[in-house]
Amino acid sequence: MKNYLLTIAYDGSGFHGWQKQREERTVQGHLEETFSRLFSQEIRLNGTSRTDAGVHAWGQRASFEAQLGVPTERMARVMNNALCGREPGSFALSPVRIRKVEEVPEGFHARFDCKGKRYVYRIRTGEEDVFLRNYVYHAGEKLDAEAMDQAAGYLVGTHDFKSFESSGGTPRETTVRTIFSAGVSRDETGEELRLEISGDGFLYNMVRIITGTLVEIGRGSRKPEEIKTIIEEKDRSAAGHTAPPYGLYLAEVFYE
Repeated sequence: MKNYLLTIAYDGSGFHGWQKQREERTVQGHLEETFSRLFSQEIRLNGTSRTDAGVHAWGQRASFEAQLGVPTERMARVMNNALCGREPGSFALSPVRIRKVEEVPEGFHARFDCKGKRYVYRIRTGEEDVFLRNYVYHAGEKLDAEAMDQAAGYLVGTHDFKSFESSGGTPRETTVRTIFSAGVSRDETGEELRLEISGDGFLYNMVRIITGTLVEIGRGSRKPEEIKTIIEEKDRSAAGHTAPPYGLYLAEVFYE
C-alpha cells in the first residue's frame, strides 16, 4: 500500500464546495467517484481545505492510500484523462485538474500535516465583465489600493481573529491564528486588485470577511487603522461584509 499526495486545481463555480455531500456535486465526491471507477477499488481522499461552494483552487492538496498498477510519474496524466472522459463533448476539459502526484511517507495526512495556506482574492474595479462573473468580486467602483494594503498589514502576526469568523462552521478550540503575510496590489491592467494572505490556518469565511472589510476601507467608509480595533473587539459585527465566494482561490498549501 502506497500513500499519495495530489495537488489539485479546480473551477469551483459548478461545485457545492470541496467536501463530499450525499445529494450535492462536490469536488471531493467527483474525484472519488472518478478514481474509484478508474482503479476498480474504493478511493477515499483526505483533503486539506474544505473550500465553500463557488470557491476555486490552484493548489488544493489531498492524500489517499492505495495499491495501484500505474507508475507515479504517469498517474496525473491517467487521472486527468479519466476526468476529461466524464465531460460531454469530444474536446471538453474537466473543471478539475490533477497538477501533480507524489508519493509521501506512510502516515502522512494532507490535512493534519498541513503547516499553512496561502489564499488569493481577486477584486475587479473596472467595468463588469460577464465572462468573469464566477471568478472575481465586481466591486463596481475604484478602490484605494494603498489604504487596503496598509490595513492588511495590521493583520500580520498572532491574533484572536474571532471578529472575522462566520457562524455555522465547525466549532474550533481556539480562534487564535498566525498570519504570515498579507497585502493588496493592483494588477498590470489597473482593473483588478489582489489580496494575498498566508497563515497557519483560517477560520470559517475568514478570508472573505477580511476581504469585505478591506473593500469598505478601499471605499473610504472605514480607516485602515480600524483593523486593529476590529481584532480587539472579538465580535463579528465589528468587521465588514462577507465578500462573495467566487473571487477566492486556495493558492498553496504548506508542509514541512
